[in-house]
Amino acid sequence: MKNIILCGGVGSRLWPLSRKLMPKQFLKLFNNKSLFQLTIKRNEIADKCMIISNIDQYFLALDQIDEIESKFNIENTQFLLEEIGKNTASAIAFAALESDKDEVLFVTPSDHLIKDMNNYKKAIKKAQILAENGYLVTFGIIPTSANTGYGYIESDGDNVLNFHEKPDIHKAKEYLKKGNFYWNSGMFMFKAGVFLEELKKYSPKVYEEVLKSYKKRQKINNNQIRLKEMQDIPDISIDYAVMEKSDKIKVVKAEFEWNDVGSFDSLIEEIDSKNGIEVDSENNFYYSNKVVATIGVKDLIIIDTPDALLISKKGNTQKVKDVVKKIKDKTLLEIPSIVHRPWGSYEVLKEDKGYKIKRIVVKPKKRLSLQKHFHRNEHWIVVSGTAEVQVGDKTYLVRPNESTYIKMGEIHRLSNPGKIPVVLIEAQVGEYTGEDDILRIEDDYKRYAK
Repeated sequence: MKNIILCGGVGSRLWPLSRKLMPKQFLKLFNNKSLFQLTIKRNEIADKCMIISNIDQYFLALDQIDEIESKFNIENTQFLLEEIGKNTASAIAFAALESDKDEVLFVTPSDHLIKDMNNYKKAIKKAQILAENGYLVTFGIIPTSANTGYGYIESDGDNVLNFHEKPDIHKAKEYLKKGNFYWNSGMFMFKAGVFLEELKKYSPKVYEEVLKSYKKRQKINNNQIRLKEMQDIPDISIDYAVMEKSDKIKVVKAEFEWNDVGSFDSLIEEIDSKNGIEVDSENNFYYSNKVVATIGVKDLIIIDTPDALLISKKGNTQKVKDVVKKIKDKTLLEIPSIVHRPWGSYEVLKEDKGYKIKRIVVKPKKRLSLQKHFHRNEHWIVVSGTAEVQVGDKTYLVRPNESTYIKMGEIHRLSNPGKIPVVLIEAQVGEYTGEDDILRIEDDYKRYAK
């Protein structure tokens, strides 16, 4: 059995914590572990692991795998990297094409929180038996409330009678009362070949375009495949493409604790409030690195980050996606306070017209690309570790409390030849300090765009 982890989502409903370059599955909110890391550990019940993601999240995933002890380490985990996201039907089809037709695929999102491992393993074993007998299996979560944020599966035993869209509150209450309705978990299990046959039968356009793209894939190494020319693949979920049409569907009742962490209302069920002081206030949730004081308010969720503040009434946080649609500043949507790169990370400490100040951390034995900038000068001050700096045809060491200067247009590179991280402060000065002011001339990670 191979675990297929779908890892390309953005998680806009958890903005401002979740950003394009730090989506919710990578946020370390659960005892300093991320949902992605918990997914890796939880699914060691499988024999193999394949992660489907995009190139922006690839190095972030590598870092987080490297931080945990798992049999699915960097060396034996395969990555399929999508050029553009085209929803779950195509992502799973790529995984199936890259697998033996009789191999059982256990498809899981990377951003769900699951507890009660005994019942989780029991559900997986039931699903595996059905999958080996040629069925497409979905997992139905026993509903704990009349939730309008989930699709529902109507069943008779393990037979699926119908899939239902997210209902209004009256329908949801009706489903809950009937008792044979389950939340659609987004988890699936089937043989690779059976899924491809059903996809070809019910959504031939998806199948044909995925196959065309797959034939043009680029194999970087044994563990990394980049998927190319995806623009003509229909953007459609596995539910619409196959599950709602096939006559080979079975459902396994999932009796484990499950949370898709799809909103702040669901997230606050799992993490503790932080840094709130209340006067005549009650039932508020705070997540902030600085103290937040409230007077005379109740039932609020307050999420504070260095560059954005979200305040919502409890029960209304599904509407965060509507806030995201109104934000014009791409930086607020894409860039978190700490941005991870394959060589380390950086954090913007201060930015204003004409300058930007960053804290940069370079991991041991790693280096940035050989590059130059057209609109800014850079001044580097080393705080700890020893940096190796190349400017033009000169290479020299910069030690703690020493600095160096790179003029606009000069070709340069920053490296860490040592055994401990290099930490430095970078001051950029120029008319434009955007992250896209970079020309990579040589790069260890094959990145030649921003």
